[in-house]
Amino acid sequence: MRMYLLALNPTDSVTEGFLPAVRRLGVDVTLLTDQPGPHRRLAPDIEVLECDVRDYRAVVTRIATHHRADAVFTNSDHLQTQAALAAAYFGLPAKDWRATLRTKDKAEMRRHLAAAGADAVWAAELASGQDPVELTARGVPYPCVVKPREGVASEDVVLAGSDGELLRRCEEIRARRPQAALVVEEYLPGELYTLETLGDGRLRHVLGGFHTELSAPPYFIETRLTYVPAHPEPVVAQVLAQLDALGVGFGACHTEFVVHEGRARIIEVNYRVIGDQGDLLLRELLVIPLFEHILRTHLGEPLPRALGARSDGRARVDYVCARSAGTLVAAPAAADLTADGVRLAYRPLREAGERHELHHTNRDYIGVLRAVGNDQESVDRAATGFLAGQRWEFTP
Repeated sequence: MRMYLLALNPTDSVTEGFLPAVRRLGVDVTLLTDQPGPHRRLAPDIEVLECDVRDYRAVVTRIATHHRADAVFTNSDHLQTQAALAAAYFGLPAKDWRATLRTKDKAEMRRHLAAAGADAVWAAELASGQDPVELTARGVPYPCVVKPREGVASEDVVLAGSDGELLRRCEEIRARRPQAALVVEEYLPGELYTLETLGDGRLRHVLGGFHTELSAPPYFIETRLTYVPAHPEPVVAQVLAQLDALGVGFGACHTEFVVHEGRARIIEVNYRVIGDQGDLLLRELLVIPLFEHILRTHLGEPLPRALGARSDGRARVDYVCARSAGTLVAAPAAADLTADGVRLAYRPLREAGERHELHHTNRDYIGVLRAVGNDQESVDRAATGFLAGQRWEFTP
């Protein structure tokens, strides 16, 4: 059997998760990417072909002129619709391309949820080149959030509290993304959580979720994820109903939502497994072959009715963020250790000597710590202690 894996830049999810899993499954894999060099260096035993993976027509042609495909898969936010269309063309198991488009396009997601009666959020779309003054003239509920229509990783997601601030934020984002369409939507108050799901189109497993801590406004950088084994049933039911309205139910999905006065409202749907090493933590915490399960769904295999996941573990992920622009001159090395029964895994995301500009997004991460144990108090104590003992230093 042969699986085509679509990717952009190499990620931990691909190199530490999906590629080892596909090897364990004994499936031949061909990686299609527009960045073949880095992938060949990191995975020299994998067939890597250059392809304009953002164009579904190029993907179809590359596959059709190579080996027969048994599966087409991607874990990239940017390539879900391309992979779904290519898989559908070859008659292979896949996500519904309409659902991948709805979840990627934040304006369409809001429109679709409202039309389905699942949730109504005030939102407006600003096309590339459209003057945001037109929007302020119609009236905007403040505070509001402005973000790229198809953005990821909190990039250029910012809070605005007035017409003047909104216009300034739109101008700043467009200076960096002149062709990007933007979405302006009402700010949804509440505690931020995630729901992690895995389905095969007929059966859906809920793998728990996380409580997300953010940086101070006006930005929305995720600084810590604390594992929640089970959200309250009414909350889960509300989120799943919104996912059903979007047509989400195949493969892995990472959904961000807020809860305010008992009401759960979706912020964003990433129709793939959680990233930024949250997937590696889930695999360790739940003690299941998470990546193999995801791949098997795309190979047409049904999920087992019971995954056998552990439910007694506790965990958290801490993201170390740069606080200023500059050159990283001191930082801890990668480490794996145990402290008071808690397994700690620290991974640097920037090398000493690298120059770093401040982005106010997840791109400001310079290191990530995963902590897994049996009770939350021990996990928190071990993680806090480890981070307090390290030093990250920048020079201007």
